[in-house]
Amino acid sequence: MSVAISIGRRILLGFAAIIAVMIALGIYALSQVGAVRDNTNTIIGRDLSIARKLDDLANKSRDLGLVRRNAVIAALRPSQAGTDQSGTAETWRRVAVEAEAILNDIVRTTTDYSATAPSSERSAIWKKLSDTGGVALASFRQLQAASEAQFVAIGARDMDAVEARNDTVNQIQDALLRNIGRARDVLDDGIAAGQRRSTEIYELSRLSIGLFMTACVVLSLIVTALIRRGVVRPLEEIMEFVERVGSGDLTGNLARAGSDEIGRLGSTLNAMVAGLADLARTNRAATSDLNAAAAQIRASAQEQAASVEEQFAAVQETAATVDEITHSGAQIGKRAGEVIATAQSTAQTSRAGLRSVADTAKAMDAIREQAEAVAGNIVSLSEKTQAIGEIITTVNDISERTHLLALNAAIEAAAAGESGRSFAIVASEMKLLADQAKGATAQVRSILSEIQRGINTSVMLTEEAVKRAAAGKIRSDTTQRTIEEITARVEENVQTFQQIVASTNQQQLGIEQVMGALQNIRQASQQTAAGTREVEAASANLTELAQALMTLAERYRH
Repeated sequence: MSVAISIGRRILLGFAAIIAVMIALGIYALSQVGAVRDNTNTIIGRDLSIARKLDDLANKSRDLGLVRRNAVIAALRPSQAGTDQSGTAETWRRVAVEAEAILNDIVRTTTDYSATAPSSERSAIWKKLSDTGGVALASFRQLQAASEAQFVAIGARDMDAVEARNDTVNQIQDALLRNIGRARDVLDDGIAAGQRRSTEIYELSRLSIGLFMTACVVLSLIVTALIRRGVVRPLEEIMEFVERVGSGDLTGNLARAGSDEIGRLGSTLNAMVAGLADLARTNRAATSDLNAAAAQIRASAQEQAASVEEQFAAVQETAATVDEITHSGAQIGKRAGEVIATAQSTAQTSRAGLRSVADTAKAMDAIREQAEAVAGNIVSLSEKTQAIGEIITTVNDISERTHLLALNAAIEAAAAGESGRSFAIVASEMKLLADQAKGATAQVRSILSEIQRGINTSVMLTEEAVKRAAAGKIRSDTTQRTIEEITARVEENVQTFQQIVASTNQQQLGIEQVMGALQNIRQASQQTAAGTREVEAASANLTELAQALMTLAERYRH
């Protein structure tokens, strides 16, 4: 079972490996620098101290030779034959003690250095230097013994013994100096070996550091390649997928899998795109329903407008008829006055009044029929208004569903973070369109309420007009019978004509009332027509809103 490692930990592990290699390189470089330093300190501390001691030893050996030669020369000169050389002998002995101490120190020190040398070559050189020092010490002791014997001969003023020993002492002196010179050569070889060791350490350090640096570069390239394969390339694929989704393509799907950050991001994006595709399908279906409902509302509004126009024309015609009736009633009153003024023309006037009453009855029947037709149209208009109200309810439900879908889209976009900003904008636009649709339905509902109130008022006024027309018809029938009686008994009672005048005046008042009712009906019809035009405009706006939603939904392919 493989353990999933997050991308951040992968990057940290890669850089930790590089840092570990660099730290190891630094430690190794410091160790090599320490080796070079130790080797240099050895050359400077040990070799130079021995070199100084060898130089001091050589100088003191030469001083011993000079002191001895001066003593011999002084003893062999006749002018200084009686001179005391005890002081010179003491000087020589003191220098000899110092030289012996230096030589012993050199032998002891080189022996110790041979045991603690950093390399076998240096140990061999220190051993050789110790052996050479031992040989020089033996030569020095021979020189010391021969010189002491020569000083004894000088003190005894045995010139023959002094001269006999002089060559031997000089040879021993030369041998000592040669041994010191060989020791110095051996030391020089040791210094050269130390320098070669430093050079070897330097070359080895440079080669090792170069190899470590190459390993660092190779490891850095490997870490970079792994980061590119595991981080950069998947991120590029995700960015291409997000760009396709942003352009409206919801048909794709990310094939990334895993439990790391990019795998979880791919799963989240796939779920978000699936949700957006479902939202787009639902939005398209809801928009289609909204468009169909808006078209139905517009068609109903146009039909209602045509019906109101017909109603308005009928009311205009009825008003013209009532106006004619008004003029006719005025003529009846005038004729009744003439009947009262002159009884002789009563019969003729009665016949004219009879014809007028018959016309009035017909007009009343026509008014009643037209008022009933208007009432029927108003009832039909009320039913269509109720149908429009049901359609508005459907549109309101659609807008609420669209608002809910926009809210779900905003939640999905917020869950997606920065990548879902474009879907948040789309959700905001859908929510705005849904709010506009809801506002438009509220406006249409308000207009329909005003139309319904106007229709109810029109119904009441029409019923009142029908009742008044029926009453006028009854009065017209009464007037007709009265005029027939007056025609039969015109000479008998003039007062009957006065009743006719009174009835005619009452009829005129009723006709004026009918005229006022028709004016109210005409105003109500005008209001209904205006409300219908507003409903048609609102339905047009609703259609445009549905088309805008359709265009927005067509943006996304799924």
